[in-house]
Amino acid sequence: MNETVKKTELKKPCVNCGAELKYKPGTINISCEYCGHEESIKIDENGFEELELYPYLQEMGAQKHSEEISMLHCKNCGANQHVEENYKSLHCVYCSMPLVIEDAYKEDWILPGAVLPFQIEKQKSFLIFQKWVARLWWAPNKLKKAALDPQFTKGLYLPYWTFDAQLSASYTGQRGEYYYETQRYRDSNGKTQTRQVRKTRWYPASGHVSGFVDDTLIKASQQRSGRIPNKIAHWNLKKLQPFSSSFLSGFVTEKYTIPLKEGHLHSKDVAKNIATRWCRQDIGGDTQRISSMNMKLAEETFKHILLPVYVSAYRYKGKEYNFYINGENGQISGTRPYSFWKIFFAVIFGLIIIGLIVLLTQG
Repeated sequence: MNETVKKTELKKPCVNCGAELKYKPGTINISCEYCGHEESIKIDENGFEELELYPYLQEMGAQKHSEEISMLHCKNCGANQHVEENYKSLHCVYCSMPLVIEDAYKEDWILPGAVLPFQIEKQKSFLIFQKWVARLWWAPNKLKKAALDPQFTKGLYLPYWTFDAQLSASYTGQRGEYYYETQRYRDSNGKTQTRQVRKTRWYPASGHVSGFVDDTLIKASQQRSGRIPNKIAHWNLKKLQPFSSSFLSGFVTEKYTIPLKEGHLHSKDVAKNIATRWCRQDIGGDTQRISSMNMKLAEETFKHILLPVYVSAYRYKGKEYNFYINGENGQISGTRPYSFWKIFFAVIFGLIIIGLIVLLTQG
C-alpha cells in the first residue's frame, strides 16, 4: 500500500486509552468518546488548492491528487460509501440494508480539496427531528413515540464539485421600455370606459460583460433511491476547511458517482445562466431580449469538496420513513405518515360547517 492510501485510511488512537479519536462537530478537534481526551486538527495554512481543470479532463496529472480508499457498495440502493471508523456492524446510510464487510474493495478518487465539517452533533439532530414531528399537521398522535434507532442515524459527507472561472460574454439584443396608452372600450352595460394599456418600445442593444464566477456548486453523486432533498442542500461555503481526513473520522463519506467531466458540463449550464443574467442587467430598461450571446470561460479550476448531512429513518406501524438534516445549519426534510382519522373528521367537520352556512343563507 502506498503512502497516499495511508493518508486517508489511518486511524488515530487516543494517547490515554487507545480508543479511536473521532471528529467533534462544531470544533476543529478530534476527541475520545471514552475518556474525553481531545486533540486539535492540523489545518493547512496554505488554504484550499484550486486544481487546473483541463489536465484532469484530459486525464493528465490525475494521479497527482488521487489516492485509494476502501469502498462498500450497497446492492440494494447503489450507494458507494467509505467509512472512517473501525468496521463492526455496518448498514447502508440511505436504505439501512446490511453491508458485507468482506465485499470492501479499493478504488481511486480525486482527493477532496476542502471539507465543511459537521457543525451539529448527532444528539442535536434527534432534537431537531422531535421538534419537526411536533409541528406536523395531520400526523398521527402516536408519531411522537416513533422508534428512532441511533444506529441507523449516520453523519454523511456528500461529494460535490465546485468550479471557478473568469467569464466573459458578448451579446446583441434589444432593450424594452414600457409606455402606456389610453384606450376606450364599452363595458357590459354599453357604457364607454377608458383604460391604460401597457406597450413596449424596443431599442437595439449590444455589449460585453465579464467577471469572476466563484464556487459553482455541482452535485457529484446520485443513487437510485435516498436522494438528498433540495430543501436542505444549501451550505455556507465560507465555512469550508482545507481537507484533513481527521474531519471524516466517525462519519460516512460518499464517493462521487458523477464524473468530473459531466459535472463540468453542468457547471457550464450554470455559467450560461449567470452570463444571461449579467447581459440583461447590462442592457437595462424595463425588459430585455437577447438574440445572440457568445460566452467564454477562462482560467477554469475545480475542487472536490465534502458537505455534511445526517441521514436516518424512523419506523411507525412497521413502515420506514426517511428524514435528512443539514449537518451545518440544521435544516430538516423528510417523509411522514398521515392520520386517516384526523383527515376524515376534518372533512366531515368542514362539510357540516358548509351545510350550516347554506341553511342559514336559505333561512
